[in-house]
Amino acid sequence: MTVPLIAGRHPLIVKNITWPDEAATQSFAQALAGKPAIRHALVELHGDLGAGKTTFVRHLLTSLGVQGRIKSPTYAVVEAYTLDAPGLDSGHNLELSIWHFDFYRFNDPHEWEEAGFRDIFASPGLKLVEWPEKAGDHLPLPDLVIAIEMQADESRRITLTAHTPTGAELLA
Repeated sequence: MTVPLIAGRHPLIVKNITWPDEAATQSFAQALAGKPAIRHALVELHGDLGAGKTTFVRHLLTSLGVQGRIKSPTYAVVEAYTLDAPGLDSGHNLELSIWHFDFYRFNDPHEWEEAGFRDIFASPGLKLVEWPEKAGDHLPLPDLVIAIEMQADESRRITLTAHTPTGAELLA
C-alpha cells in the first residue's frame, strides 16, 4: 500500500472527529489557536450552508484574540483582522494578519484574480477560506482542509486533512 505524500516528502494526514455540540467546536478552535503554525496557515473550510463553517471561524478568531463583532464575509467576500500577538522566540509582540474569505457568491473563479487576492495569499498571515471550490484552481495548496458535515442529531462529523508540513503541525 502506498501512503500519499505531502509536498513529495510527508505522509498525508487525515483525521476524523465529531463535534457533538458548539462547545466542542469552540474547544477545537481554542486548541488550534494555541498552535504556533496557525499564524501562517491556509485553512479551507468545506460544508453545506449551515454546517458551521462561520461559527468555527468565529470561535477560532476569538481564541486568537479578535475582539468585538466578527462579521461573516458573505457579502464583503473578505474580512481582515490585525492582531498584536506574542512573539514565539523574542518575547516581543508581532503583528498577526488574518483574512477570512467567503467565496460563496463567486459566479466565476476568475473573480478571485480580478479581486486582487493573489497578493494577500502570497503574504504572511492566516487565511481562512469558506467555499474555496468557487475560486477554482486559483488558490494555493491549503495547509489544512476542514470538512464539516452536519448529522441528523445536529452534531458535526469533521474530516481534517493536512496537505503540508504546516497542516501536519496543526494536527499534531
